[in-house]
Amino acid sequence: MSWEYEDLVLKAVDYALSLGAGYAEARYHKVARSGVATRNGEFIGLEKSFREGVAVRVLVGGALGFSSTDTLTWGGVKTAVDEAFAKARAHSKLMKHPIELSHERLGRASYEALEKKKASGVSVEEKVAYCADVWKHVSTATTTARVATLTMSLGESVEEKVVANSDGALIRSRVPRVSIWYNVVVTVPSKGTVQRFFSHAASGGYEWVEKWDVLGYLPGDVKTFERIILEAVKPPTDRPVDVVVGSEIVGLMVHESCGHPSEADRILGREAAQAGKSFIKPDMRGQRIGSEVATVIDDPTIPGSNGFYLYDDEGVPARPRYLYKEGVINEFLHNRWTAKVFGTQSNAAARAMDHASEPIIRMANTYFKPGDHTLEELIEGVKYGVYIKSYMEWNIDDERWSQRYGGLEAYLIENGELKHLVKNPVLEITTRTFYSSVDAADRNLEFYAGTCGKGEPMQGVPVWFGGPNVRLRNIQLRVIA
Repeated sequence: MSWEYEDLVLKAVDYALSLGAGYAEARYHKVARSGVATRNGEFIGLEKSFREGVAVRVLVGGALGFSSTDTLTWGGVKTAVDEAFAKARAHSKLMKHPIELSHERLGRASYEALEKKKASGVSVEEKVAYCADVWKHVSTATTTARVATLTMSLGESVEEKVVANSDGALIRSRVPRVSIWYNVVVTVPSKGTVQRFFSHAASGGYEWVEKWDVLGYLPGDVKTFERIILEAVKPPTDRPVDVVVGSEIVGLMVHESCGHPSEADRILGREAAQAGKSFIKPDMRGQRIGSEVATVIDDPTIPGSNGFYLYDDEGVPARPRYLYKEGVINEFLHNRWTAKVFGTQSNAAARAMDHASEPIIRMANTYFKPGDHTLEELIEGVKYGVYIKSYMEWNIDDERWSQRYGGLEAYLIENGELKHLVKNPVLEITTRTFYSSVDAADRNLEFYAGTCGKGEPMQGVPVWFGGPNVRLRNIQLRVIA
């Protein structure tokens, strides 16, 4: 790893203090990306992008000022410090509640995510050939249905940072990532169409492409989509039933109905006009939100994860955060400002997308804690119900309370056995009802990749969300009209 801009970052911190800042922070941040895109096995595009610069935050008179520059000279960085200081000083006169930061034991460390096989060493031709091979197998997988399109992309990125602040932090990091996303459309013109968008992403190298094995599983998925179109029947909607919810949906639900409403800045109203509000109020820690089975954890430290980091962008050491613990609202996601407001410690949730972005409170890898059952045991415990394995659409309100998930692959359960496919089941549920209705979870823990959006200007950061399969009791299903 090369840290050629470390001296520049440290000099920026010292200069801000010399101006009279009570706190100063500087971050060198580089993100380099590349990727190939194909449609039906044919090459359609090559992406290469590069963002690099230095971000500066200063605290003056109870106000934070932020500025950034992509001019990596002392003159450029000095100008950014001057701008951040001027902004903070001007706003300090308007602060009804001066900003203070929590006292933390900050890190001085270097770390990186390891690559077993460097993605940069794999040629564009090899990546396109892989996509073409997937198309070859997918396009011939069906008998009645037609695979109309398969759009596919293989991408890679490297994120490098040097973070320093006047409280003693000095963190150097390098995190390479790889990703695959695809959109496949399967159609029987007289019967209907199924569309599936899915993405894989992780920190590490090209070894993940082999582990994901899209070539191995996607032809089988396409056959299932054909069966959904031809065979699936309406789900039971005449009365409440038991529902086994697949890990893919569980992961999305915990991200949206636990992770986002647990962000302390959202709880304080900072995101109200941007990403929305939270049903959680500042005094709700310790209140019950679900059954004792319901524990949701956000953990940045998982090796290989898409949201991997060991220190946040304020230099705070990362750790697992137990947001809901055995059905109780346990802790919020904090940076140093919100930790001071709530009288607690930061749990290292400050992340920035790039050098032009300020660190704000973000999730990393959010998941529902697995239980001790098997999937078969969950299903065996259902006399009459539905197993919803995957989803094709979803939405949730601004307070993260009322939500709706439209199922893709789903099966009727009768007397503890999977029966025929059901079409378009809808799980329409509140956050409390979901977590309160869970009576069992299996041992399986699967993660799914995403880019989480938040902030104004919008920031997108890499995350994982996941969980086991879980069983809900007495749920009223609906159906997509």
